[in-house]
Amino acid sequence: MFKYLQRRVLQAIPTFFGVTILSFMIMISAPGDPVAMITYSPNPSPEAIASLRRQLGLDQPPLVQYVYWLIGNDWTQIDIDGDGIGDKPGDRLGLLRGDLGQSIKQRRPVMDLIVQRIPATLRLGVAALALGYFIGVTLGVLAAVFHRTWIDQVIRVVSVIGNAVPAFWLGLLLIIVFGVQLDLLPISGMRNITQRGPQPFGDALRYMIMPVSVLSLNTIAFISRFTRTQILEVLQQDYVRTAYAKGLQSRAVWFRHALRNGLLPVATFLGPSIGTLLAGSVIIEQVFQWPGMGKLIIDAVFTRDYPLVMGSVVVASIMFIMGVLLSDIMYVILDPRIRLE
Repeated sequence: MFKYLQRRVLQAIPTFFGVTILSFMIMISAPGDPVAMITYSPNPSPEAIASLRRQLGLDQPPLVQYVYWLIGNDWTQIDIDGDGIGDKPGDRLGLLRGDLGQSIKQRRPVMDLIVQRIPATLRLGVAALALGYFIGVTLGVLAAVFHRTWIDQVIRVVSVIGNAVPAFWLGLLLIIVFGVQLDLLPISGMRNITQRGPQPFGDALRYMIMPVSVLSLNTIAFISRFTRTQILEVLQQDYVRTAYAKGLQSRAVWFRHALRNGLLPVATFLGPSIGTLLAGSVIIEQVFQWPGMGKLIIDAVFTRDYPLVMGSVVVASIMFIMGVLLSDIMYVILDPRIRLE
């Protein structure tokens, strides 16, 4: 097991750096200048702009900027406002030494910003994952039990619609219907800003209903179809026919043989689902103004905050890689027949 995990981690390293290179190339190719967006003077002098670009390392070629981000550089002061006085002392160590850099726009360490936003994203993602798996597995089992009936047909249509409907469109539709017209649910944020003290559970639930519903829709659609397919495949196996031939009741065959073995592959998708939900939360958090990591990434992209975008990509990549490793480990634990060589 240890050798397998070690090999998978080594295989993930090229993928990790490939993702960072691709995201960095896309970011620097986007229109706009981060220096222009953080220069607060209405008429900054060319000298001040050139000085700021030099201190931020933006006067270097893209390859040099990427290397600086990996291994650090020699600047010790960043003069954000162009007054000739360094605003943020401290050496830039680089990613390989655990430093994700300094946000150009917010003047704070990237790691601090990400750590501040991750709890909100995890609250949304865990709730969406739990809801998606619960409803998806339930619908998949029902579709398999009532195979080739109207129940099966309805569930299959619902799963197709769930995959086809754009998440941002559905989110806006829910906001218009339940937030504006019916005034039943809050349309943005994760809590009432006028409220002091701990947030009551009921109030937190009201803010989570719409974003969690939208974020879990794709998981419900995929898991329901996959569960249905797996259980129908298991029912064709010889050991299931043998169980029926031995006189076991249908309930015992379903729960002891078909359902237990059919859900093994479903459980292994739990790991990759973490990365999928993180990617989906970027859009959902922006639609519902949820103060999580997804909204942080969108804001950083619009302001051309290179260090913050790259730091977020690093954290997201690590979470996805850990999710895939978790999936492999779960498969071995749930199915003793599997051996990792």
